[in-house]
Order: sequence, then C-alpha cells, then structure tokens
Amino acid sequence: MKIPRDFLRLGAADFIVRSGYQMGKTPLLPIFALSLGATDLFLGLVVSVSTLTGLLLKRLIGLLSDRQGRRVWLLIGTAFFVLMPFVYRFVSSPEQLLLVRVVHGLATAIYGPVTLASIAELRSSGVAERLGWFGIARSGGYIVGPALAGWLLLEHDPVTVFSFIGLLSALALVPVLKVRGGRMPVHARQEPLLRQMRAALQAAGRSSGIWLAGALEMALFVALYAVKTFLPVYALAAGTSVALVGLFFSIQEAAHLLARAPGGRLADRIGYVPSIAAGVLLLAAGLAVLPLTEGVGLLVPAISTGISQALVFPATLGLVSRQIPAGNLGAAMGLVGMLQNLGKVLGPVAGGLLIGLTGFEALLWLLAAMLATAVVLSFLVERTVAGTLWKGMRGVRGNRHETGPRTIADRHPQTLST
Repeated sequence: MKIPRDFLRLGAADFIVRSGYQMGKTPLLPIFALSLGATDLFLGLVVSVSTLTGLLLKRLIGLLSDRQGRRVWLLIGTAFFVLMPFVYRFVSSPEQLLLVRVVHGLATAIYGPVTLASIAELRSSGVAERLGWFGIARSGGYIVGPALAGWLLLEHDPVTVFSFIGLLSALALVPVLKVRGGRMPVHARQEPLLRQMRAALQAAGRSSGIWLAGALEMALFVALYAVKTFLPVYALAAGTSVALVGLFFSIQEAAHLLARAPGGRLADRIGYVPSIAAGVLLLAAGLAVLPLTEGVGLLVPAISTGISQALVFPATLGLVSRQIPAGNLGAAMGLVGMLQNLGKVLGPVAGGLLIGLTGFEALLWLLAAMLATAVVLSFLVERTVAGTLWKGMRGVRGNRHETGPRTIADRHPQTLST
C-alpha cells in the first residue's frame, strides 16, 4: 500500500509534540503547581484551562489554516510546543502558571484542526482508516509522555523537566519542515476573511450529518471524562485495588489504540453514521454493566469502552472530510475539536453535580441511558426532519461515490509516495 510521505511526517511530528505535552501535563504539572502553593481548586483550574483555550479557538484556527495554508500553521503550532516549556522557568506563582497554561494551550488548539485537515486532504483511499492510523500516533503520546515525565522526576526538578520537554519538542521541526502539501489555491486565500467565515459557517450549518455526529461525539466525551474523573475515587472507596483501577484505564486506552485503524476501515465500508451509532451504543452498554462488575471483571467494560472510541472518532472525522468542501475543511475540523473540548469540560462538571444527587452507580446508568437516548433521538430527527441525511452519509463508503475532486490532494495529485 502506498503511503503519502506527508502522512508519515505529520504522524511523527504529532507523536513527538504530544508526548512532550503530556509529559508537562501529568504528573509534572500538578507537582509543579503544588510547589508554587496552588490550592486544590486552583490546581483543577490550571490543569483544565488549556482545554478551554482549544474550546474557544480551534474553529478560528482551522478557518485561518483554510485561508493561509496548513504548513504555516503547523510551523506556528510547533513553535509554541518548543518555546513555551522554557517559559515555566520564570513562573513563580499560581497566577503566573495559569497565564502560561492559557498560552501553552494554543499549541494543541493549532495542531488539532490543522493536522487532521492535512491528513484528510492527502490523496489515498479510506479516509477514516487513514485518520484512525494517525490517531494511534497521536494517542501514543498519552502513553509515553506521563511515563517519561515520572522517570525524569526521579532525578530532576520540575523546571528542568520542562526544559527537557522543549528540547524534545524541537525534534518535531525535522518532519514539519519537510511537509510539502496543504496549501490552498491563491484565490481562496484572497477571499475576504469575513466572507470566508460566513461561508464556513453556512457549509457546516447545511451539513446536518456533521452536527448529528458532533453532538454524539460530545455526549461520548461527557461520559468518558465523567468516568475518568470519578471512577478512581469511588472504586477505591469501595475497596478496589488501586492497581486494578490503573489497569482499567490502561486496558481501555490499549483497546482504543489497537481497534482504531480497524474501526476506521469498518466505517469506510459500512458508512460513518452506522459506525458512530454502534460505538456510542457500545459505550452505553459498557457503562451500564460497570457497576455490576468487580475485580478482574472490570476489564470487560474497559475493553468495550476502548473499542467504542475506536468506532466513533475516525468515523466522525471521515464524515467531516467527505461532507465539507476542501476550502472549509480546517474550520470544520475545528468545530469537531470544539465539541470534543466542550464534552471534556462538561463531563467532570456534570458528573460532580449528578453524583451529589444520585450517587456514582446511578450516575453510570444515567450516562448509559443518555447515550442510548441520544442515538435514538438522532435517528428520529434524521427520519422526520432530514430524510435524505442517512442516504447521504451512508453513501460515502470509501471513494466509490465520489463525484469529483473535493480535496486539495485530489486537484493536485502530485503527493509523493513511498
């Protein structure tokens, strides 16, 4: 199978910078914040504020990459990853740390929509499978980063580890500088900014399939982050071993990584919306049985929740890449990222509110019911309000229904392959 060289370059760059970023997030950031005298409440704010940066700016950055080209924004994003870790050396208070985290969050706010749009534009078949493979490179940083940070903290202080993160991130400049694709035609870049923003909003607004898939994905993130936040606390209170709790999340992430590319391939074959619906329902089933399991039985819902993500995420991105014109693809990827971040923010907040009213077990069943209801309501709306939606979304199986070039790579098939 021919693999575009830019795919390998983008995957390598994303793995490097994501590994460094996750090194600086867990466990390094909480330790550094506490050393500055941050309270528990302020610590939570410091950890989550970078997510809010992406929530506010991903859509705009994706739009600007549509206008000015992907490569320039890849360079800007990489510069943030490289330079910001060195700024932590000058932080002396929790308030300063909060400000630095806001600016540092621009790195992921840029890389998210820009790299996804760049991968979607590459000229090769099976867009969801391709995005699935790219997701493996991205998620690998979540495994490597925390482990490497913990090992370095055994011998070095947090500020020194942050400096190491900057040096590590600089390695990403090697593949990024070799990326060749991803520039828009000249006439697209000369279009007035406000007109392009309006056109991007209209393109997304007309695609009810993207709003449907995005809403389901946001609901999935609400459930996942509620579980990620509160399962460790309540499992330990119930007498579950801390090692088993850690193994739950490790198995979940491993299942997600192993199933991501096959999940994308399945979505290319059966249709993106059926894959998304199946993934959301699988997560609902996993949450429903989680309170009924104990001991090693916890690994069963861990596997099912990991596979559910592998079914949903590549399919959502594949749907966006097929339903949105190439000139607005970056803005659309930014919209998806914005909805993901919104789910990450709402999950712990909503979970905390509901636990106080219902308890943890009831929360899990409530989340499962919410996800199942969301799938049912989505398809009822599709049948009554937009009867052609299912046909349109289901018709994008691979490249068999393409009627013309929709991406930059299709119009300019000069992409080098190995």
